[in-house]
Amino acid sequence: MPRSSPLAPLLTRRALNRALLDRQLLLRRRRMTPLAAIERLVAMQSQIPQAPHYGLWSRLEGFRTEALDKLLTSRQAVRGTMIRCTLHLASARDCQALRPLLEPQMQRMAFSNAGKSIADIDPAALRAAGRAALADGPLTAVQLGERLQPLWPRHDATALARAIPLLEPLVQVPPRGLWRGSGQATLTTAAGWLGEAVEPAATAEALVLRYLAGYGPASVADMQAWSGLTRLSAAFETLRPQLKTFVDEHGVELFDLPRAPRPDADTPAPVRFLPELDCALLAHADRARILDDSHRKAIYTKNGILPPTLLIDGFVAGTWKLEMAREQATLTLSPFAKPAKPDMRALEEEGAQLLAFAAAHCAAHTIRFAQ
Repeated sequence: MPRSSPLAPLLTRRALNRALLDRQLLLRRRRMTPLAAIERLVAMQSQIPQAPHYGLWSRLEGFRTEALDKLLTSRQAVRGTMIRCTLHLASARDCQALRPLLEPQMQRMAFSNAGKSIADIDPAALRAAGRAALADGPLTAVQLGERLQPLWPRHDATALARAIPLLEPLVQVPPRGLWRGSGQATLTTAAGWLGEAVEPAATAEALVLRYLAGYGPASVADMQAWSGLTRLSAAFETLRPQLKTFVDEHGVELFDLPRAPRPDADTPAPVRFLPELDCALLAHADRARILDDSHRKAIYTKNGILPPTLLIDGFVAGTWKLEMAREQATLTLSPFAKPAKPDMRALEEEGAQLLAFAAAHCAAHTIRFAQ
């Protein structure tokens, strides 16, 4: 485990928390365009199609769902397989710039685990077949598998289709991902949807700087956990002369941009509601700066989904669930422990704003605390 010089300044857990909240636009809502916010975060986890809408609402002043919908329909932002080989929302230019850097990781993943059943297929041939199948227009995963299986009749169609987003950059086209979007995910090639890339491919060093701006201070292990990339020590060492170093309470060396904000550990942090798998909670090997390990183990679902969470004093302090039925919207809050009265009021106030944002069409709004 890398350790810093004894002279490196110490950053406590609370100090790291406040730095992360500031970088994540969670200390106060910002006046920023949704596209700028998405790029500030590099990319936002998007397995749950509407999660980025909630994530941006928690971060931006006056955010409206149609603003993100417009980015998706105008092709300025896209949803596709990117960081950690999972579905993310990113700007079009970041999608095109980041994907080449992630390609080696993607190819390994395509033929590991469930992909082992197709490990005897030439990756280039499978990629070309996937691209050809999508040349005439978007397809669902089922349709894509049906197009591919005649070429490899002894292989499972689902496995063939699942490998294509890892071999060929694909995006999910609207209405999937829109606030009121629905239906199956429909895929097409990023090149067909966005045109050929005009931005140069990102370097590991450039991605380190982007990561630190959105998630620092952080260790090499933190960035590797966030990105899924390995052997990033060399990139950090190349950048070391232009970075500032710290040490955490365990003696682990942390890197940061010299002029990045690092608020005082006692800076007040507002109550916030974060969506499933929010990027602030998945960006470090050591998530204690925002999510206590005992709580993480308690709230993760069996299929690995982190439910919507609520922050009190900057740390995950419970979960929330919004249910809408006809004219009734009910927000259920499940704190890990009974909140203090000021926190209870703050949760109710922020919850009322969440209901106004997400359930304005419902005539009745209710906030309840789970027993």
